[in-house]
Amino acid sequence: MMQRRLYRRPLLALAFVATAAISLSACASTTATPAATATSDELEGRGPIQYVSSPDGSGAAQATIDAWNAEHPDEQVTWVELPLDADQQRQQMVQNAQVEGSAYTVLNLDVVWTSEFAANRWITALPEDAIALDEMIPATVDAATYRDTVYAAPYYTDGALLYSRTDLLAAAGITNPPETWAEMEAACDAVLALPEAAGMSCYAGQFDKNEGLTVNFSEAVSSAGGSLFNADGEPTVDTQEARVALDFLVDGFATGMIPEEAITFQEEQGREAFQSGRLVFLRNWPYIYKALAAEDGSSSVQGKFGVSAIPGLDELGVSTLGGRNIAISSFAENKATALDFITFFTSQEQQRERLALSSRAPVFAEFYEDDAIVAKYAYLPTLLTALERAQPRPKVVQYGATTAAIQDDIYAALTGVKSPEEALENLQSQLTTITAD
Repeated sequence: MMQRRLYRRPLLALAFVATAAISLSACASTTATPAATATSDELEGRGPIQYVSSPDGSGAAQATIDAWNAEHPDEQVTWVELPLDADQQRQQMVQNAQVEGSAYTVLNLDVVWTSEFAANRWITALPEDAIALDEMIPATVDAATYRDTVYAAPYYTDGALLYSRTDLLAAAGITNPPETWAEMEAACDAVLALPEAAGMSCYAGQFDKNEGLTVNFSEAVSSAGGSLFNADGEPTVDTQEARVALDFLVDGFATGMIPEEAITFQEEQGREAFQSGRLVFLRNWPYIYKALAAEDGSSSVQGKFGVSAIPGLDELGVSTLGGRNIAISSFAENKATALDFITFFTSQEQQRERLALSSRAPVFAEFYEDDAIVAKYAYLPTLLTALERAQPRPKVVQYGATTAAIQDDIYAALTGVKSPEEALENLQSQLTTITAD
């Protein structure tokens, strides 16, 4: 058990929390008049282009690029690889945009950056007839839209999943996944009392001081019935619902039900902890499913885990809509080639191959209704449930400053530097100032 922290709250239930974000450091400027819907003829220039993205260990993106390059010898795509950390990715893209650099052509954007990049005219409006938007999950199209104009093509979508050690739950006499935080706590108590669970911890999410912390906190608030912003775009973090959510997190660390090491967890550290058998429950994205289910001996939980929707305070929790969009830099050359590449990159055929290689969730609705696909990727119906319950993140233009403020205050609460009350009061003040600019 961890030593209890300075600011102890009565433990109502373990915070098995998760996501919902706004994004990254260094705030960019505010509003700009949106462009009218583009047409394909307005995107001119053909020739080599650059695809700008984080690393992809699955090989899925590289396979798509290789397939394109084989068919387009005069319009080759070069992958410009950015850091794995999302904050650093955004920072480099913003820096290129601020100097109107042409080194980046096609940008792989977190869905929460799209409004910021569109408002600042860093990306170009896309012709809607070039992308099969009517065949995609509506929420993914909305995440690529700013002020009724489509600025990006949905690439893949994401919703939070709860990964559970179903073998240990069964051994403890538990047959159904938890739907509430109280049920989660009770399940942990039962499992951790088993001899075969010796040395394990209960739950982890992403609590390192980066975008994942913003995601986990905001989903906790949503799952407690609150929100980070109201319908008018005003911050609402100094509320009872937000206090309940943050108390859950602080108490989880204070009692050791969330292991101390989880304060350093990003997505991959959490995956490694669950895959090596150190956790009963893990909140993470669908992409880790393939690694957990690997039959090559690399996963100690192969055949021993299941997925379900995340739990909430009184009922199933509320995921946020994650994922990535693909956009064209306003300052790039060869935009006609870029549009064709985006159409190819986000096609159903490529999404099918990407699903097989990386478990990245497709944006086309029909994948979730295809019996053959669901038989192979059993988590898809659960993910669809999460996506149907997911709350879209507020389209705040100042994503950088917003997420930095959230990370600062929530991390301070989790590490005992601030009380939950102090953290939320200060965060409310910070977000009010940021969104007023």
